[in-house]
Amino acid sequence: MKSAIRFALLALVLVVIAMVSALTAMRFAIHGQEVTVPPVVGLSPAEAERSIAGAGLQMSIERQYYSPKVPEGKIMSQLPPPGAKVRRGWQVRVAQILGPTRVAIPDVTGQSEHAAELNIRRRGLDVASIAQVETPGIPPDQVLAQNPTANTQEVLAPKISLLVTSAADAEAFVMPNFAGQPLGSVSRTLQDAGFRLGNVSVAAAPADADQTAGGATPASASPPSATPAEPSPASIIASQSPAAGQKVMAGAVVSFEVR
Repeated sequence: MKSAIRFALLALVLVVIAMVSALTAMRFAIHGQEVTVPPVVGLSPAEAERSIAGAGLQMSIERQYYSPKVPEGKIMSQLPPPGAKVRRGWQVRVAQILGPTRVAIPDVTGQSEHAAELNIRRRGLDVASIAQVETPGIPPDQVLAQNPTANTQEVLAPKISLLVTSAADAEAFVMPNFAGQPLGSVSRTLQDAGFRLGNVSVAAAPADADQTAGGATPASASPPSATPAEPSPASIIASQSPAAGQKVMAGAVVSFEVR
């Protein structure tokens, strides 16, 4: 009995030692991959990239700003800050100073989005963002406003945000059931609602079920016409496409089969 207890205690001690060893090894492995972020504020982008790469990290220039006070081409800020502990291969994001403003902000209001982008990039600037707004009475794809405005002097970043008009969404309808109604009145209703009349065809006449006992067609019965009659405003709608109940957009084409 005593030997069994001793054996159990020994096994428990060995398990605890194994767990502590594993946790210690994992901690050393994790901390062994950590590096300290070097200070790069005030350096040129090339100097900053060499310093960051030497620490086993990566650099990304995410922001560019104009400033008459900070020398051109220097790093203005960084994230993570200097001295921070990060994993090897981590990305350090920096902001670069472009010096004082040397370009004039163009006036691109009233231009199309494409023309405005070309005008902006031709001057060495960039498009920060493009927002769209539906404006009644103003054609779509037209620059309504910009930020910063034209000829602004104190510009912080070489980017311009645009507000562009967008086309109005087409109005949606539920297709009604026109079966049994005259083609003429339905056509006028559709056109007044902004729809277009598509193909109108005549439904084939059903075969005459009245036959003689011998299966022959009665002599008094006239043979069916080889060519169906042309549709007229008085023709009655037998079927439609799109079908009744379907969702359709304004301007859609509606076709009918009449009899």
